[in-house]
Amino acid sequence: EVRLVESGGASVQVGGSLTLSCTATGFTFPYSDEGWYRQAHENECELVAHVENNGKIYYTDSVKGRFTISRDNVNNMVYLHMTNLKPEDTAVYYCAADTIATGTTMAGPPSCPRRNVWGQGTQVTVSS
Repeated sequence: EVRLVESGGASVQVGGSLTLSCTATGFTFPYSDEGWYRQAHENECELVAHVENNGKIYYTDSVKGRFTISRDNVNNMVYLHMTNLKPEDTAVYYCAADTIATGTTMAGPPSCPRRNVWGQGTQVTVSS
């Protein structure tokens, strides 16, 4: 079964750090492009970071210098390491993948785009 499962969400204080993990099954992970999205409200879906199968990395401006996306192609994992967390980082975080090998897509959370596979989400709450 093609599947992504996120973990690692928690409640943290402003300025704290947290690492989210996403475990992939059911597809050839090294060929995939992996992304982290976050949804603070149902009418938004922000692409936070993504890493392509060739290693190219993107970050949205608000997290540059604070967040790091990485992937482990041996263990089929993608991570989002977050530092200097701010209240505006509070959201449900989702991983999503373009598997490359198939054109089949699935719906993610409301307002999010369709991708080949979405995870179930993990809550990050940053408090003052």
